Amino acid sequence: MNQFTKIEEREGVVKGRAASGRGTMGAGGRMSAPPSAKKSEADIVQRAPHSKPQFTLSQLKKAIPPHCFQRSVLHSFSYVISDLTWASLLYYIATNYFHLLPHPLSYLAWPIYWAFQGCILTGVWVIAHECGHHAFSDYQWLDDTVGLILHSSLLVPYFSWKYSHRRHHSNTGSLEKDEVFVPKTKSKLGWYSKYLNNPLGRFVTLTIQLTLGWPLYLMFNVSGRRYSRFACHFDPHGPIYSDRERLQIYISDAGVLAITYGLYRLAVSKGLTWVLCVYGCPLLIVNGFLVLITYLQHTHPSLPHYDSSEWDWLRGALATMDRDYGILNKVFHHITDTHVAHHLFSTLPHYHAMEATKAIKPVLGDYYQFDGTPFYKAMWREAKECVYVQSDGDKSKGVFWYQNKF
Repeated sequence: MNQFTKIEEREGVVKGRAASGRGTMGAGGRMSAPPSAKKSEADIVQRAPHSKPQFTLSQLKKAIPPHCFQRSVLHSFSYVISDLTWASLLYYIATNYFHLLPHPLSYLAWPIYWAFQGCILTGVWVIAHECGHHAFSDYQWLDDTVGLILHSSLLVPYFSWKYSHRRHHSNTGSLEKDEVFVPKTKSKLGWYSKYLNNPLGRFVTLTIQLTLGWPLYLMFNVSGRRYSRFACHFDPHGPIYSDRERLQIYISDAGVLAITYGLYRLAVSKGLTWVLCVYGCPLLIVNGFLVLITYLQHTHPSLPHYDSSEWDWLRGALATMDRDYGILNKVFHHITDTHVAHHLFSTLPHYHAMEATKAIKPVLGDYYQFDGTPFYKAMWREAKECVYVQSDGDKSKGVFWYQNKF
């Protein structure tokens, strides 16, 4: 929340705006304050509140118009159809016209296709993620069917990730139980960490994270919660899952295997290069954005993390940062700039998330966190500033903050 909004709250203006139905967030997630009131660098790194809030989850829910919680099959499917139509159109253009271009231009056309197709398919990924939260429709079987098809087509084990991601939502901000991008204390960093704390090291780390991070997480639980034994999203009998979930993990594996076999047959028929150009490179873009979005939502110098002596669900859920990806906010179905609301109410459909965010901001006050730094700049800054976490000692025992000094 910027200085302009804080001043308005003190003067009671925000309350008046809420009553008239106007919010403080403009289209695309950008703050509607005048340019002169943008956050300064000092404001961006100001620590978020970490004490128990005076408001309750029930009060936040009451602030949201009831229709925002209504899930519509037709409305949800309209986004599936729209995304798949755009993806099909891009595929058609690439496979029917790129070979007609003068030879040097094709080298430019394919990377453009990869970028555009990768962004569209990230939107498809977000819809499948919404199915996993039962935010697609009122029918669990329909959500799981759509989610399984969409996620499997992007080589994601739907049920496997659904359950581990649900535990992330149940334990956000917990140093012991959160599932992904769990920060380490300084004493638990690897010996190599201090040698990577420089521009070249950060570049290498980010490159690996954005290209291999997602498959490494699925296969080896890299950056995930520590378990007593080897954890893998493809292992139905691994420690991530309970006995009642194991059958569905087999179904997830079958879905990914079916798509993998289909890709193999395509490679035999059309060639590996064709498959990599049409499908592989866009998928690499999807995986990169998936990791980046998750990383930036939960990694920021102002966000607290908690050990078991301090953690509770509401404060953990509020340790989340809304970000601005420009036009990609819309392409990504606002998973980027309404993530605070998503963590508070995960069954909320994405097409109501902007309205819900505007409604809860006056109640959240300083607990609402938004950073409009362009994502490519924020990615580099957070990699530099957020190396490990430590507490302030007796003043805030059990509350941990990001540090970068060795």
